[in-house]
Amino acid sequence: MKDSNQEEQRPKTTFSAPVVLPALLGLGALLAFCALYPEQAGRIFPSVQAWVVRQFDWFYTVAVSIFLVFLLLLAVSRFGQIRLGPEDAVPDFTFLSWTAMLFAAGMGIGLMYFGVAEPLQHFLKPPTALGGTPAAAKEALQVTFFHWGFHAWSVYGTMGLVLAYFGFRYNLPLTMRSGLYPILRGRINGPIGHGVDAFALVGTIAGIATTLGYGALQLAAGLHLLTGWNTSTAAFRLGIIVVVVGLAGVSAVSGLDKGVRRLSELNLSLALLLLGFVVITGPTVFLLQALAENVGGYLSSLVDLSLRTFAYEPPREQGWFAGWTILYWAWWISWSPFVGMFIARISRGRTIREFIIGVLLVPTAFNLLWMTAFGNGAIWMDSHVANGALAQTASNVDALLFRFFEYLPATRAASWLAVVLIAIFFVTSADSGAFVVDAIGSRGHPRSPVWQRLFWAMVLGLTAMVLLLSGGLKALQALTLVAALPVTLILLMLCYGLWRGLLADQAHSTQDLAPATSFWSGQHWRRRLEQIVHDSTREDVFRFMQATVLPAMHQVSDELRRRGVLADVQHDLDEGATVRLTIPDPELRDFIYGVRIAHRHLPVFTVQDASEDGRAQVFEPTTFFEDGRQGYDIQYLRMEEVIADILRQYERYRSLSANLRTHLLSRAPGHSEPMS
Repeated sequence: MKDSNQEEQRPKTTFSAPVVLPALLGLGALLAFCALYPEQAGRIFPSVQAWVVRQFDWFYTVAVSIFLVFLLLLAVSRFGQIRLGPEDAVPDFTFLSWTAMLFAAGMGIGLMYFGVAEPLQHFLKPPTALGGTPAAAKEALQVTFFHWGFHAWSVYGTMGLVLAYFGFRYNLPLTMRSGLYPILRGRINGPIGHGVDAFALVGTIAGIATTLGYGALQLAAGLHLLTGWNTSTAAFRLGIIVVVVGLAGVSAVSGLDKGVRRLSELNLSLALLLLGFVVITGPTVFLLQALAENVGGYLSSLVDLSLRTFAYEPPREQGWFAGWTILYWAWWISWSPFVGMFIARISRGRTIREFIIGVLLVPTAFNLLWMTAFGNGAIWMDSHVANGALAQTASNVDALLFRFFEYLPATRAASWLAVVLIAIFFVTSADSGAFVVDAIGSRGHPRSPVWQRLFWAMVLGLTAMVLLLSGGLKALQALTLVAALPVTLILLMLCYGLWRGLLADQAHSTQDLAPATSFWSGQHWRRRLEQIVHDSTREDVFRFMQATVLPAMHQVSDELRRRGVLADVQHDLDEGATVRLTIPDPELRDFIYGVRIAHRHLPVFTVQDASEDGRAQVFEPTTFFEDGRQGYDIQYLRMEEVIADILRQYERYRSLSANLRTHLLSRAPGHSEPMS
């Protein structure tokens, strides 16, 4: 009965028209241009991409390094203990399920596609070493680690952390506009916010669809090698996309907790199985030795790699840098709205420190293992077994993984396992992509109808099919990478917004109750309420000090003198507006309980308010002490409560004077230490 009631409460649609309509129109225009004018698209978009890479390679390099440093600083700072959600929130998923979904949505299909290809291509044409040498092999794995390691996941982690923090801590929509809330405030609900989300929606669909197209090509190549079928026809490749999108739709209907989670856990299990197979049947000892040296070389050169721009190198190295590192940074950044939003969606309940450590360390560690096993394994096989045959087919990336398996035992079993794994990664990307795109299009609505996820899965499939048919995959990929430039600027703004949000969060959580509340029993509550809602003027505080504070100090002073303790009350209610009770001590610092009039400006809400000279002020009677401790507002206390506060501070003073550990501060300057 509960389930049926929930279904009845689910709205018919949660589409945000100001986001969805411009995004669909923009996407349709891009697809039409790629389909109707493929030659022009294939010429214009890559040339724009090349210009952006040439002019802004330094910017990408610095920005990605900033993201990594920013996350590390947050992890070790006091902000690391802040929870992504209410303080009593618990994670929605176990650590294993969480990391499995991180892996599957972030880079799973990319590892299958480039796990052999990238290290082997770097081995043949490294950035600085001589190709085909041991030095080239070492450098090949070092730069591969760099491209798939901490920096890549810092991009995803930054976007994911911003979205998760403002989504679960500030209860804002789980979309990119929410990260700009500290900067734009209410304007995130206007045209600027709609534009940011529409831009993210187009970029996400284009990036996922491009990946689906390349995944279809790799699946087709693998099936051709295994079965001999003619998989190069457009009909066969389109059929692959139709099947994958259909399976993704079934998973989307099952929900995030069932569909995506179970597929991700299956992905991770099969990936570990395939990884173990390669390590055990390949050159095991060499791979273990290489892993240790690869990790050591990567970590020891991390700073140099992070900021290297090849400014002093010849054009060949600069071309390598632009064609590999910068394109990777642009690709990770262009994918960050998709992966970051998915990571945010599954990370509710974790602390910022847990989030950063998990996102940076766990996927990076797996990537390093994977690239060593497949990359070093392929290089070793090419040099010791294949006699250069793998190197000759290195440019055929679609089939290279399956060519590698030909030099291992149980070739067909390993190849079929790889096909199944690619297919599941394929489905997971489409499934999680549908969830994310639906979240953007509905402004993070938590109860979108199922048909919307199916609609977006269909949009992803149709986009990929149009690109395959028109040959526009490379053109749209180039446009996606160009879009990474404004996304980088937005990411830097999100970092600033997150920092401001965390400062506000920390100030909010550490704001104590007023000291006056420790004495209040609830009596005279109407008078207390009037004081709270009324901003005190200087005259109000002046009257309070005359009528309440000064008589309280005189009563305490008179009682102390009757008991033989010297005490003195001093006041200056004309200019300085100060009163103080002093109890002198020849051996210790004097006890002083003082009250002065302090003032602060009322909060400003506009730039105009901040620039005006006559900003409104609120005045408060604030305590001060001889030892320099920070004072507090006592304006709500009645006379007997002021007396109680004076005695509380005097009792603290007497306790400290009896504590030998505090004598360095408690004793008056010029007096010798007591004999032990």
